[in-house]
Amino acid sequence: MNWQQLISNKRLGQEIRHPERHDDRSEFKRDYDRLIFSAPFRRMQNKTQVFPLPGSVFVHNRLTHSLEVASVGMSLGNDVARELKLRHPELTGTLFEEIGTIVSTACLAHDMGNPPFGHSGEKAIQAFFREGKGMELQHKVRPEFWDNLIHFEGNANAFRLLAHRFHGRREGGFVMTYSTLASIVKYPYSSLAAGKKGKFGFFCFEEHYYRRIADELGIRRLSADDEPLRYARHPLVYLVEAADDICYEIMDIEDAHKLRILSFDETMQLLLGFFDNCQREKILKRIDEEGITDNNEKVVYLRACAIGKLESECARAFVEHESEILNGTLKGCLIDHITPLVSDAYRHCSELSVQRIYNSKPVLDVELSGYKIMETLMDALIEAAVSPEKFHSEQLRKRFSNQYDINSPDFETRVMAVIDFISGMTDVFALDIYQKIQGISLPIV
Repeated sequence: MNWQQLISNKRLGQEIRHPERHDDRSEFKRDYDRLIFSAPFRRMQNKTQVFPLPGSVFVHNRLTHSLEVASVGMSLGNDVARELKLRHPELTGTLFEEIGTIVSTACLAHDMGNPPFGHSGEKAIQAFFREGKGMELQHKVRPEFWDNLIHFEGNANAFRLLAHRFHGRREGGFVMTYSTLASIVKYPYSSLAAGKKGKFGFFCFEEHYYRRIADELGIRRLSADDEPLRYARHPLVYLVEAADDICYEIMDIEDAHKLRILSFDETMQLLLGFFDNCQREKILKRIDEEGITDNNEKVVYLRACAIGKLESECARAFVEHESEILNGTLKGCLIDHITPLVSDAYRHCSELSVQRIYNSKPVLDVELSGYKIMETLMDALIEAAVSPEKFHSEQLRKRFSNQYDINSPDFETRVMAVIDFISGMTDVFALDIYQKIQGISLPIV
């Protein structure tokens, strides 16, 4: 793969027609602005990241997380561009210089396909088809579509949200640039090639879109013609992934401290673990010199230092492994290729997060409640797609907005419309629909 081909401002669904522009924004900045002002992006403010949505203590939701990931992604892209232009002077003055904007935009979009209630929402959709009432649909759909359902993936759903032509929307969905769309796809293969982890990058409905993008950008294909589709990653995916890895791990530690799941001393030790003794002394001295006495503010300062350290390490790892990345042969993520001290500190944070944060009572309570809500919604709304002639089904289908093809004559399209509808819900809206379906909430006139 080569950078000149990998960075393209051609737009999906607008390959022939090029509208007149009235400002100086680059096409990649237009992608960024298009997402920021979109309804699906805005709805993420009411979607769970890890902890319950805020009461008296504000913690991260999907929106704040995505904005922070985009900030780190911009830094990663700009740092990598600066270093690689020294190595490849011919990239100066080309679209390659905008990879910071591309990565930042992809970071904004990376969670847009995630359903309500964090990962429990994703698991609930999978489980409905794999072990719930949805099992009976297997003989009614194509094998590849069934595989999509039982491995439902938020990443693939984000690509669908941006690329798919929903009812009444033009081809190409958001009409994003090819490079931005490719940078979102963390697992660039079909669900049939997903393996044990069940991760994949696009539903069968959007496979032709990804093929078009990959062919245009020269992304290396890894599968033979008679095998399930599988590509190497677009190189910028590694930077999007690194920004996400950095933010969710470090910010979850900060949130856990705010919620008193982790003590101040535990949090300090975790964040100081990213630095050697000399660096630690300088950081602690700076805290004293700045007169920072509030424990929360000390954690904020250390969190910023840890993110900065991880960002510089990941940028360095990308530059050092550029040839492997362009060849599609790099194993693992960028975090796997940073210096041992920082890598060990990150691993320590990850292990403690599993033990103390992700299995904490507040998180488990959200997951348990969210799973039940999602299960109930899937049960009722899939029934509306399966048996549209029933009175209750007709009433439920009226709850769908016109963008969803719930009345399509094609059965698979109706099933996918249900998933589109549910995955786009906020936590509060999902709870509201759940209560109305269960008959435990009535509208007050």
